[in-house]
Amino acid sequence: MELTGIGTPALWIGFTSIVLGLLVLDLGVFHRDAHEVRFREALTGTVVRVALALLFNGWVYWQFGGQRGLEFLTGYLIEQALAVDNMFVFLVIFSTFGVPPAYQYRVLFFGIVGALVMRAAFIVLGGALLHAFHWVNYVFGAFLVFTGIKLLFGYGAEMQPERNPLFRLFKQLVPSLPEYHGARFTVVKAGRRYATPLLLVVVCIEATDVVFAVDSIPAIFAVTTDPFIVYTSNIFAILGLRALFFLLAGLVGRLAYLNVGLAAVMSFVGVKMMLADVYPISILISLGGIATVLALSVVASWLWPPVSTCGARAPARGSAEADAERPRLRRTVGGQ
Repeated sequence: MELTGIGTPALWIGFTSIVLGLLVLDLGVFHRDAHEVRFREALTGTVVRVALALLFNGWVYWQFGGQRGLEFLTGYLIEQALAVDNMFVFLVIFSTFGVPPAYQYRVLFFGIVGALVMRAAFIVLGGALLHAFHWVNYVFGAFLVFTGIKLLFGYGAEMQPERNPLFRLFKQLVPSLPEYHGARFTVVKAGRRYATPLLLVVVCIEATDVVFAVDSIPAIFAVTTDPFIVYTSNIFAILGLRALFFLLAGLVGRLAYLNVGLAAVMSFVGVKMMLADVYPISILISLGGIATVLALSVVASWLWPPVSTCGARAPARGSAEADAERPRLRRTVGGQ
């Protein structure tokens, strides 16, 4: 399978340099001092990041044509929808480890930096496989359909990120402490360096992002085979995840049918990928269908919230009521 792309070495280096500059500016200037992110700050950050993504989308459309522009917009929309669903896991992680609100942005920042590196590696690997073996196209498509079915029937399953094998391995190999020490990731006691719970939370987020990447990267390759479009749409969605998290943290648990919409989207792009040689589906139809399904899932969540068997509204995922039943690791995170 031939992977044609618009990315020149100058574009790759220039885009990556800009992203790294934005990250340094973010943590080094705007969030030098740890503080709780309020609604207005989160709203401003979200608007700025979405505007940057749309401006880049307009530049791609102007420079490389409507097809590439629509591919970027569709990929960005899919990644943003998956990012909202990932927020459920972030809420569970922060609740499980009792992360103070003032340090949550810092944790997400370093978690996202690691995610950028992992996504780039997954994109390079996925692109190489698609280029070398055409049948991988069908494997990716089938995997996406399977993921859609798993999302549909796995709704309501308890999330336990602390059981991730990568996280458990790190905890066994690295000595850690049970209590927080401000915004520090490590401290030295009696001449020995220990990890604080804040570092363990970052590792937990990185470990869970491996699972996220396995789902999201094939979904983007179902929309476009251009590695630069895949990379940039992923990066813009990830960059906006932090501000979007704090903006929607109180509302995300109410999106009860988002998993149903995501299940339909993942299944659709999987079928699209498998039928590409027989019945190609245009990117415009794909964009319209994905946007419609996601919009309907959000509207349905607000108009018809699920109810429990006793007639009361069921606790939303990520809400305080749902998290209250989960065991906390605040006193055991260091293994003591």
